[in-house]
Amino acid sequence: MTRHSNTRAYVALAIVLALSLVLSGAVGAFTFPPARMASYIAQGAGWIPLDTADTLGRNVFLQLRLPRVLLAALTGATLGVSGTLMQGLFRNPIVEPGLAGTSAGAALGASLWFVLGGTTLGVIGPLAMIGALAGPLLACIGALVATLIVYRVSSSFGRVNVFTLLLAGIAVNAVCGAGTGFMSYIARDPQARNITFWNLGTFTTADWRAVILVSIAFVLCFALALRDARALNALMLGEDEAALLGIDPRALVRRLLIVNTVMVAVATAMVGVIAFVGLVIPHVLRLARSSSYTWLIPSSALLGAVTMSIVDVVARLVIAPAELPIGIITAIVGAPVFLGILLREQRHGRIALFG
Repeated sequence: MTRHSNTRAYVALAIVLALSLVLSGAVGAFTFPPARMASYIAQGAGWIPLDTADTLGRNVFLQLRLPRVLLAALTGATLGVSGTLMQGLFRNPIVEPGLAGTSAGAALGASLWFVLGGTTLGVIGPLAMIGALAGPLLACIGALVATLIVYRVSSSFGRVNVFTLLLAGIAVNAVCGAGTGFMSYIARDPQARNITFWNLGTFTTADWRAVILVSIAFVLCFALALRDARALNALMLGEDEAALLGIDPRALVRRLLIVNTVMVAVATAMVGVIAFVGLVIPHVLRLARSSSYTWLIPSSALLGAVTMSIVDVVARLVIAPAELPIGIITAIVGAPVFLGILLREQRHGRIALFG
């Protein structure tokens, strides 16, 4: 596989992403033709005078639809890259943020802020100082702690056993789920409903603040992950082999675990728990082209953004005028794929270790 062929694949994915963004922006309760969307963006940027006769349509698109479109794409890119990184770190193709406890830990941290943020936690000095960032910060802490527990339990002698991984993930997810359930139990009715919908994944609360936070976290973490792509390729050979190539495997794992959990936690704090995207995206790209992380990391960002944009369109249309939670759609599609991957790895004798 040459660099030139990779470039062609990236361009093709970028074109599909652009088309999916236009489709996502066009459909919904309000329908916006592409020419009108371009006009609204130009008006919002100040490039052309405002059209006072269409204030409602412009406000709906710029304040509701456009942030949702961008947040969905950013979330998909985040989950795609996260799944790729976690499969590399655990050296196993069935790992994704939901199975490894990352999403559940982030959910617990965020739910603590939802319920207690204005009272108990809100008076803690550092949390009070950072204000709106306190929720994502607690989500990051919860995600990091949960992932580290699963990694430590499932790894031994430089190898990750898939059965131990699944059992550790089940245990950590159960504990975090119990904590989130308890927060829902003690919450007031509006808070409990918010947690319930948030646990199913939703873009209905998308705004420009969420877009900015997720985009900053994604861009910074993506750049750091891409820098370590070649080191991840070496890690697939095993920690001892990677060390012989001049790579510190423990430092690499710690660094990328932090990068991954920050990225996932910020997105989860904004849109809720969305499972299986991080599992399916890298697997499809491996089958389609290559297992090299110099290819997988950027392509998983593009394909993840495309996938989540299309899923968001389906969520808006399938039971219109209501909306189906995003997590329901990804679970319906992703769970059979997960079982298929598990059976395939078992048949090939690779169930204990990927690589």
